[in-house]
Amino acid sequence: MPHIALITLVVRDYDEAIDFYTRALGFELAEDTDRGDGSRWVVVRPPGTTGGAASLLLARAKDDAQLASVGAQTGGRVGFFLHTEDFAGDHARMLAAGVRFLEEPRHEVYGSVAVFEDLYGNRWDLLQPA
Repeated sequence: MPHIALITLVVRDYDEAIDFYTRALGFELAEDTDRGDGSRWVVVRPPGTTGGAASLLLARAKDDAQLASVGAQTGGRVGFFLHTEDFAGDHARMLAAGVRFLEEPRHEVYGSVAVFEDLYGNRWDLLQPA
């Protein structure tokens, strides 16, 4: 069955992006391969993610047009949804790591949720489904 394996996220710098996603969000670095031309193949994913679940491919912007899209890849909308089984614990850990939440946690019929921004301003939902 076909599935989405990678989602490209354009970043300014590989190392600052790796630091944010691994330190602040608790993702694991799945791959960091030098491609020999100054670019790298960098994949990060939430811990415990298997090969069948989507991971992020961090792609460094190569030109002004790509650089202009950093942080605005979804037009200011929430574009990424990070599911958790421990909303309160992950919310507290992420706050302590300096993640900027744009709202207080909400408890909706579909679950507990709070919108946060990554280091570039892309919007994410931290979500524990009901």
